Amino acid sequence: MLTVLLTLLTALGLVFTVVLVRQAIARQQLSLHFEALVLGAVTNFFDTLGIGSFAPTTAWLKFRKLVPDSFIPATLNVGHALPSIAQSAIFLVILGVHVDPVLLASCIGAAVLGALVGTPIVVRAPVRVVQATVGVALVIAAILYAMKNLNLAPAGGDATALEGSSLYIAIAAHFVMGVLMPFGIGLYAPSLIVLSLLGLDLRLAFPIMASSCAFLMPSTGFRFIASERIDLRVVLGLAIGGIPAVLLAAFILWELPIDKLRWGVVIVVLYAAVVLLWSAIVGEKSKSPEKGSL
Repeated sequence: MLTVLLTLLTALGLVFTVVLVRQAIARQQLSLHFEALVLGAVTNFFDTLGIGSFAPTTAWLKFRKLVPDSFIPATLNVGHALPSIAQSAIFLVILGVHVDPVLLASCIGAAVLGALVGTPIVVRAPVRVVQATVGVALVIAAILYAMKNLNLAPAGGDATALEGSSLYIAIAAHFVMGVLMPFGIGLYAPSLIVLSLLGLDLRLAFPIMASSCAFLMPSTGFRFIASERIDLRVVLGLAIGGIPAVLLAAFILWELPIDKLRWGVVIVVLYAAVVLLWSAIVGEKSKSPEKGSL
């Protein structure tokens, strides 16, 4: 199972890279965006440690106005795809052998299927819908971060597999998370909490959540790359900065204490959520078209 997943992951990553670079060349956007590169390095470093990259990336994109609001879902899903593939490969090699293959494959498949359902919706959704959805997602993310910091999130059990109703709940939950992922709602925190509540060893949630993201983000990213709602310079910056940061976090600083950092993330994320929700309420005009082309 691990050999098959790693082979598929490698092939998907190579194809995705080729498509992304070719599209960037065609749009004359094959250039280095230094700020996005730094952002990708920082967010993916801490993403590897379990914080999640979507919420802090969204907060910074919104704070700095690097892209229009309606570009945010595509930017997140495409820009963090290749770093997520790197994370998945690392976690599969280190921890994947301990995870029940049925649980692992089922959650990945459900997340990918959900994302394929959600992507056509988000690329055509009105700007205000995207703003409101991402804004609500950020509020939820901030709450999850705060729960983690206050030790209110479940600590997990010691199971290496889930059976019966617990397995079905995990599969259904990852399908829903997959549907929401194209809207810019990160899968990491919800996946960790769901799997922990079901009794899974928290360490084994990492290869499941990372691999779910690694397979679904490129799968939906092909459509995002071809849409009008994307700035490939920012996307390439996130990817180029993110991959080495993932390797650094995974192999050198795995035990870095991050509780204090989470409080900073909570504040920044809540700021971005308020701004996005206010934009959705007052109908702030976006620089992007109301609908993306596929």
